[in-house]
Parts: sequence; C-alpha cells; structure tokens
Amino acid sequence: MTTAQTSGVAFLKGHGTENDFVIVPDPDNAVELSAAAVARLCDRRAGIGADGVLHVVRSAVHPDARHMAGEAEWFMDYRNSDGSVAEMCGNGVRVFARYLQRAGHAEAGEIAVATRGGVKNVHIAKPGQGSEEGDVTVVMGRAVLPGDGVCVTVGARSWPATNVDMGNPHAVAFVEDLDHAGTLYEEPAYAPATVYPRGVNVEFVADRGERHVAMRVHERGSGETRSCGTGACAVAVAAARRDGADPAVTGVPVSYTVDVPGGRLVITERPDGVVEMSGPAVIVAEGRIEPALLKPQS
Repeated sequence: MTTAQTSGVAFLKGHGTENDFVIVPDPDNAVELSAAAVARLCDRRAGIGADGVLHVVRSAVHPDARHMAGEAEWFMDYRNSDGSVAEMCGNGVRVFARYLQRAGHAEAGEIAVATRGGVKNVHIAKPGQGSEEGDVTVVMGRAVLPGDGVCVTVGARSWPATNVDMGNPHAVAFVEDLDHAGTLYEEPAYAPATVYPRGVNVEFVADRGERHVAMRVHERGSGETRSCGTGACAVAVAAARRDGADPAVTGVPVSYTVDVPGGRLVITERPDGVVEMSGPAVIVAEGRIEPALLKPQS
C-alpha cells in the first residue's frame, strides 16, 4: 500500500479574488484524479469546497504537457468543479504560481506555467507591491474575437453578446444592472448553440466609471463563481472594442479595472494584442485528503 493510500494526499487551499481552488501537489503525476473524485473534492458540503482543482504536475511527466516541458517546468492540470477538464483558468494560474513560490519552486520575479491553453508567463511581485505578498501578473496571451453573432438570454431578457476566446470561450453581455443576470444557478441560454460546441463562460457586465466595469459570471462546469480571470480579460477586451479603444488601432495600451464579487482585477491590453491580468493570490490552508474521497465510488 502506498503512503497516499494510507495517510491521504497532501492538499492546499487558495484563492484569487475569492475564485477558490483545491491545490493537489503531484510532481510525478502519481495521483489519479477522476472526474468524480474532483467533484467530491470541490463539493462545499461533503468535500473541501472549491471552484476547481489545481493539479500540480511536472510538465515532462504529463501527456498533455510534455511538448511544453522545454518552456515550463510545471503544468497546471486544471479541472472544473464538476470534474471536467478546462483549457485555462486565469485566477487559477495566479494561485498556482503562488503555490510554486510557497513550495520553493519559484521566487518573486518571472516564471512560466504550462496550461492546456499554452505556456503562460507569470510575474510574482515582491511583498508590498500591490499587496502584502505582492500581486501576481499573468500574461494571458492574445484574445481572439471570432465575430460570430451571439445572443444571451435570462428569463424574459436577451442581450447581444461579444464572442471572445481567451484560450477558453466567453460570451460577454453588457447590461444595465447585474441583477438582470438572475441567480445564475443554471447556465444562461445562448444562441446559436453551435457557436460554443463545448459550452461557454457567460459574463454579465455593468459600467462603473471610465475604464471601470463590474461583472458577474457563470463559469462553464462550475456555475456562478466569485471571480473568473479569463472572463475578466474577455470583459476588458470586449469593453475596449465597444468604447473604440482597441489598442491595435490606437497604438496605446488600455487598462480596465474589473470588479468581481470577490475583489478587483486590473486588465491591460497592449498594442500587440497581448493581455495581462494583475491581482492577488492567497494560500489559506493546507492538510491531507482522506483516501476514501479519491477512491472510485460504487
């Protein structure tokens, strides 16, 4: 019997603007995380509780990341709270980097993290620069705006939405009042469904001031969350296009402050199209997972 089978698997709990994660350090990719096991870990009543799981694996030993091992030593094998696999999670990358720093695998400064959405370059600020630990900035890559017409519906209200791909799909709808998004217990309806064959993250956005918006989000596979990093990036990009501030056209970087229920993120889009996201990342607890929680259930 392995140590993990008898004494459990180590975990940490962290969050980025209250988008929270169970962190499972597993350098050798030895821990089997089935979809059902991930869902149990994320259960807020019978498990640890989280919006997703950050499975920390060396890129060289994971089949989805071996091709990135030369660029990034560590792979963020991200899972949604329902157990499904996701391409990327912006808040998750920041928390992932904070874990690497805490574990001694990284220091303040630059680090590369492999994800299914590609290699992400991360900057960990020194303490006192933005927060007590220092904010974490992630180079999120370039947004893609496919241009497909999309409509989002909640109850009797419908809005046109901007289709933005940040390595994962988003539908961004600008609304007068965030309450119009409803409870977000269920995925908002969208059409045509063929635009998002694997589902979509839906953001509802209200203006708060110049270059300042607030959002709520229904994350694909997780429901409403307190924050969504790629969603905040998609919102800033969509807002810049709406406001006639596309950096590729103006030649000037544009930054938006994006308020989420769990805090505040700052999103900057550069003239070359690269999007950067800055915000806090906090580790709040650590312990061990009971082996039974990871076992197959009859």
